[in-house]
Amino acid sequence: MNGKQDQGKAEEFKRATANTLRAMAHVQELEVAYQPGPAGLASNNKRARLPTPSRALPAPEMAKLRAAADAMALRLRYHDDAVHNARAPASREAREAFDALEQARVEVFGARHMAGVAANLRQKLDDECVAGGLDKMVARDQLPLPAAVALLARERMDPAAVPDSARQILNLWHRTLPPEAEAALDELAHAQADQAVYSRAARKLLAAVELAEAEAGPGDEQNEEQSQDQGEQTVQQDNTPDSQGQSQTQEAPLLAAQPETAEGDAGDDFTEEEGEPEDMPADAGESPAGPQPRRPPADTGDTSAYRPYTTAFDEEILAEELCDPDELSRLRQQLDQQLQHLHAVVAKLANRLQRRLLAQQTRAWEFDLEEGMLDAARLARVVVDPLLALTYKQELETEFRDTVVTLLLDNSGSMRGRPITVAAMCGDILARTLERCGVKVEILGFTTRAWKGGQSREKWVQDGKPAHPGRLNDLRHIIYKAADMPMRRARKNLGLMLREGLLKENIDGEALLWAYRRLLARPEYRRILMVISDGAPVDDSTLSVNAGNYLERHLRDVIRDIENRGLVELIAIGIGHDVTRYYRRAVTIVDAEELGGTMMRKLAELFDEDEAAAWHQATARGAPQIG
Repeated sequence: MNGKQDQGKAEEFKRATANTLRAMAHVQELEVAYQPGPAGLASNNKRARLPTPSRALPAPEMAKLRAAADAMALRLRYHDDAVHNARAPASREAREAFDALEQARVEVFGARHMAGVAANLRQKLDDECVAGGLDKMVARDQLPLPAAVALLARERMDPAAVPDSARQILNLWHRTLPPEAEAALDELAHAQADQAVYSRAARKLLAAVELAEAEAGPGDEQNEEQSQDQGEQTVQQDNTPDSQGQSQTQEAPLLAAQPETAEGDAGDDFTEEEGEPEDMPADAGESPAGPQPRRPPADTGDTSAYRPYTTAFDEEILAEELCDPDELSRLRQQLDQQLQHLHAVVAKLANRLQRRLLAQQTRAWEFDLEEGMLDAARLARVVVDPLLALTYKQELETEFRDTVVTLLLDNSGSMRGRPITVAAMCGDILARTLERCGVKVEILGFTTRAWKGGQSREKWVQDGKPAHPGRLNDLRHIIYKAADMPMRRARKNLGLMLREGLLKENIDGEALLWAYRRLLARPEYRRILMVISDGAPVDDSTLSVNAGNYLERHLRDVIRDIENRGLVELIAIGIGHDVTRYYRRAVTIVDAEELGGTMMRKLAELFDEDEAAAWHQATARGAPQIG
C-alpha cells in the first residue's frame, strides 16, 4: 500500500512541477519529460527534461527538482538565443563564462519578485558550491575563471543570492580584480533587465579578466553590424549539440576530435518519437579507440605544447595477447591466493552496493490503455460507463541506468606488490557486481613498453637528438576487459597485472585521453571513468629532455577538458598520493587495503539519485557550474 501511495505522490509532484514550469516560462505548449540524467532543454525550446524522481521522493530531492525546474523556466522566459549568440565569444572557456553570466542574470532577475523561487535557486547554488569544494578553497586560482566571473556577477546583482560557502573564495578574487572588471560588474548589475546591454557588459568583463578579446567600440558600426549578422547566421548552429564543438575545434583543444553532445546543456536534443536523448553512435568516426594525442602544427614554434615524438611504437593490446594461456591461469591463481583473506570483506561491500543499486530500480506505469490492469483511479468512469475505453494501465519495468563504467588502472612500477594486487582483485569484484546490475564495465591499464625510452628514444637519437622532442617513450595501453565482454571470460586477464616486468613508467595524460575516447564511442547514455593511481606521471626519458612538469601539465589539461565538457563523469582514487590536486572529484587513501571499500563507496555515491543529479547540474555547463 505504501508503495502505491509513494508512486501516487511522485506522480502528483511531477504534474505540479511540470505545470509550474509552463506557467513560469509562459510556454503552455512546453512538453516536460522526466528521465534519468541531468535537466536540459531541447534545441527548439519546446521540450524540457527533468531528472526522474525516486518513488520515496524525500524533501531534499523535491527541492532539487523544483530548483532545476525554476532555473529552466526563468531561462525560457527571460533569455533570447539570438541576442546571446550574436555576442558569444568563440573560445571554449570564454563561451562557458559568457553562458554562466547569462544564466546568473536570468536567475537573479527572474526571481526578484518570487521569494520561493529565489530560495530554491539559492539552495541549489549552495549545493553546487559545496559539491565543487568552494568552501574549502584557500587560493584564488583554485576556482576556475568561468565559475568565478559568474559568481562575482551574481553577487553584484544580488548579494543575498550568493551562499556563504562561496564568500571566502570570492573575497580572494575581489582583491585582485582590475578596475575595468569592477566597472563591468557594476554595468552588469544595472543592465540585468536588458539582455542586449547586459551581454555587452559581459563581454567587457571577459575582456577585463583577459578571457576574451574586447569587442569593437561603439563607433565601429560596420563591425557591429557584421557581428549581428554573424550572430543571426549562427543561431541555428549554436542551438545544435555540435555547435559548441565547432567553435572548440577552431581553438584546437586537447579533445577537439570528440563529438560535442554535452548532456544536460541547452543544446541537448531528443528524438521525436520517445523524447529520449539521442545516443552517440558506437562507431562514431570522431572517436578512435587508440591513443591519438593532439599534435600542434610543425611551424607553430610552441616548444611547451604536449606532443609525442613518434606514435609508431605505441601499443594498444588485449591482455591475453601479452601472455600465454597457461601462464595467465597461473597468475590468476596466484592473485586469488594472495587475496583470499581480503576477498570476503570486499565481496560484502560489493553485495551492499548491489542491493543499493537494485533498490533504486523504479517501476513506471503506462496509463489510459485499452487493455491491462484496471486503473483504480478511474473506477468512477467504469461505474458510469462500463464500456468506456482507456481505463487500464500496465506496469513498465525500467532499466536502472543505461550506464558504462571504465576502470583505468595505473600499471606503473610503483604499483608493484600489494597495490596492484588489490587493484586487480577490486576490479574483478566490482565488474562482477555491476554486471549483475546490468551495468557495463571496462577495465583498462596503462604503462610503457620499456624503461627509459625504448624505440622512441632510439629513433630520437638516430635523428640527431632534435630539441624539445616531446613524449619520448613507447606507450602500452592494455585492455583487460572490454565493456561488452562477460566477466567470466575476462577473469583470467586480471592476473596479468602480477606478471614480472609488465609494470614500468606511467604517462597518465595520454592514458586518460585514450580511456575517455573509448567511452565516447560507447552508446550508453551515462559514462563513468574511475582512475586508480599511486603517483604523478613519470617517465625518465621524457622528463630528461623536456620541462620538469611536462607530463603533469598535460595531465592537468586533459583532466580539465574532460571535466569541463561533462560528457563523462570522472573520479579518481589515489593510493598514497594526493590526486585531489588534479581531479575535481577525487579521494586519497593511505593503504591499498582501503581500495575496495573506497571504490564501492564512491560508485554508490555516483549511482545515488541525488548525488548523480547534483553532479550533472554542477558539470553540465562548465567546471564547477555555479553561475
